[in-house]
Amino acid sequence: MTTTTLKLLAQMLEEPTWEWYGFDLIDRTRIKSGTLYPILIRLEKAGWLGSRLEDVDPHVVGRPARRLYSLTGEGERLARAELDSHLKDLAPAVAPPRVSPRERLA
Repeated sequence: MTTTTLKLLAQMLEEPTWEWYGFDLIDRTRIKSGTLYPILIRLEKAGWLGSRLEDVDPHVVGRPARRLYSLTGEGERLARAELDSHLKDLAPAVAPPRVSPRERLA
């Protein structure tokens, strides 16, 4: 799992029940669109995300309908597990207590 994918998932986990659209995710994560959309597509194909077209009239809102992405229940569970795993990997190993040179001589 790439750092960029983890960054995206971390953002989506901030509000796991929201429906996110691409430009909002770009603004919040600073992931470029050429990187973001392939990640969204891969996560959707893997079942981590669901998507739907926004139910709006483009003529009324003055823009095309947005594709909205949301974490599936399984996607939320897997995303949390991946982030936890990577955070554990980044944590320093538990080192034995330090002993000062004076204590060693005593």
